[in-house]
Amino acid sequence: MKTKTILSKISVLLLLGGLSSSCSNFEDLNTDPTAANEQQVKPEYFLNNAIIGAQQDPHISERIFIIYWKNVARQNYSNGLNMGSDNDSYNSDYWRYLSEWLNNANTAIEIADKKVANGTADAYNENVKQVARIWRAYLLSELTDNFGPAPVTAFQGVNPTFDPVKDVYYYMIEELKDAQSKLNLSISGAAIKDYDASYGYNWEKWQRYANSMRMRLAMRMSEVDPAKAKTEFEAAVATNLYISNADQNFSVQEKDGWNPLAGVMSRAYTQMISATMNNLFIGLGGINTADQFTNADIKAKVKPANDMGIRYLNNFSTMSNDPSQGYYLDGLPNKMDPRAYKAFFLPGDVANPEYWSLATNQAATIKVSATRTDQLDTKYTWNSFSTGTWGAKASDIVLRGQNGRQPGMINKFRNSSQRRIFFASWESYYLIAEAALRGWATPMSDQAAYEQGVKDNFAYWGASNYVSQYLGSTDYNRAGTSVKYDHVTEPGATFTANYVDAYTGQAGTTQIAYPSNTIYKDGNVKNDKLTKIITQKYISAFPYLPLEAWSDHRRLGLPFFENPAVEQPMATMPQINASNYTKNQVNFFPQRLRYPSSFRNADPENYTKAVSLLEGTDDIFTPLWWAKKK
Repeated sequence: MKTKTILSKISVLLLLGGLSSSCSNFEDLNTDPTAANEQQVKPEYFLNNAIIGAQQDPHISERIFIIYWKNVARQNYSNGLNMGSDNDSYNSDYWRYLSEWLNNANTAIEIADKKVANGTADAYNENVKQVARIWRAYLLSELTDNFGPAPVTAFQGVNPTFDPVKDVYYYMIEELKDAQSKLNLSISGAAIKDYDASYGYNWEKWQRYANSMRMRLAMRMSEVDPAKAKTEFEAAVATNLYISNADQNFSVQEKDGWNPLAGVMSRAYTQMISATMNNLFIGLGGINTADQFTNADIKAKVKPANDMGIRYLNNFSTMSNDPSQGYYLDGLPNKMDPRAYKAFFLPGDVANPEYWSLATNQAATIKVSATRTDQLDTKYTWNSFSTGTWGAKASDIVLRGQNGRQPGMINKFRNSSQRRIFFASWESYYLIAEAALRGWATPMSDQAAYEQGVKDNFAYWGASNYVSQYLGSTDYNRAGTSVKYDHVTEPGATFTANYVDAYTGQAGTTQIAYPSNTIYKDGNVKNDKLTKIITQKYISAFPYLPLEAWSDHRRLGLPFFENPAVEQPMATMPQINASNYTKNQVNFFPQRLRYPSSFRNADPENYTKAVSLLEGTDDIFTPLWWAKKK
């Protein structure tokens, strides 16, 4: 199509600039004889490019979504950013991609204004401009939530200087508030619906998304700027126009191929369950595993309550605060959050239509001594292990981190067949629940909102048949948290567990301590209402919202994240060691991405300004303005 040719020519010219260029590119295009004229260029072309681009093509999604976000949010098992190890080339690539997406959104706004000025604006022109402002605010939130201080003035038609994160947040909220208020819902967007991969230019849905984004960003400020957070949240939720059901979810359909619409998790990574998710899932909700399967062979693998399996204290790391450490479960947990078995396949369960075909090998080995190597069949078992350094122990086992031996993410999220979710109704309800708990004005009680969030997420997973029993459960998970909202009784210090000693074959019992999450209320609280809300919000964020899960942990220290194991010192994370690994510290958990060297080298003045606004060094462990500091 001619319009596609025009778009391609313009995009090449625009995207060369990056964030450090001025945003007044249209006049240059207008004097270029090979470029389109003002009448041919339409803002919806650029906005659609900005929306589709941000889905992340396989090159950038592999690096940012999987290797960075899912790792640091503990959505899968892997070592990397969680241990303070980043890659400057990944940061540079992401910086460049973000610049392109932001430039496309900003150009959509600029062209819309030009069309008004020259009298060529379509009836929907002003609405497209407001949608572009809303999407630009989202993209700016990605930039600032990953890196920190960002150039607000870059989007005001001047050469950018960097602004503090607080100013960026204030700007984003004002943009969202103003843009959604200027959408004219009476104007049809049907003629251009194919140029909006999310909502097809349904203006009311864009309005709802903007208000839900206002709620998200306002809550992000709750610990450092509570008065502003309260005011902005209450104003957004009072519109009663926020994402409140599945039909309103902000999502984009994935498509197979090597393009921005390819699934963000489509690269062949194992994506096995993390120890964090494992400890939150086991026991939560009190639903029997045996009631979740019909396969008799699977049901036969269900273990008694609090059976930890086989204890390998000499072979597995015990230098983390993971309550499950040291054990190999030779079966399935007695009770499990139903979403766990929906999200992750069992090793060897090839009859499951969502089984990942590359998880072919269930044979594992543990070298106990020079004369003994245990051969394990991990079929229909459920295990996850701490990240970090296992030292010599790692070389004696073929199990930890080995494809096919641990539960892995189901196939439908790998094959580009789903809609990537950017904002779902359950998040709106969890935000309302937290706001109500804080005493802010909300349209429903904290308990009602909490329970609606859980119901909406269970519906997403096709698990609604369990939700009534689940919401009434007082069973604790391995982190010491239950589901029932008004059940706030704290667990005991320990729970009794059964095991078989790997070396003697003798059965035994032991007391396993619930972990002490010392970055939340000094580790003394595991089952209060806020912990319940954030636990459910965290689980519901799987698999498409790892950035939000990471942000909540940075903001609140919730839910409980176990420390990486330290059988050997970590050069990238020397602050954790053999003397302090049983407690959590803020600087045990990455807080941001470092600015890329490409930015530092190209614009040293702005780089220096940006770092000064961090109020810390350009380091992975420097907290952002809205995050916990201790």
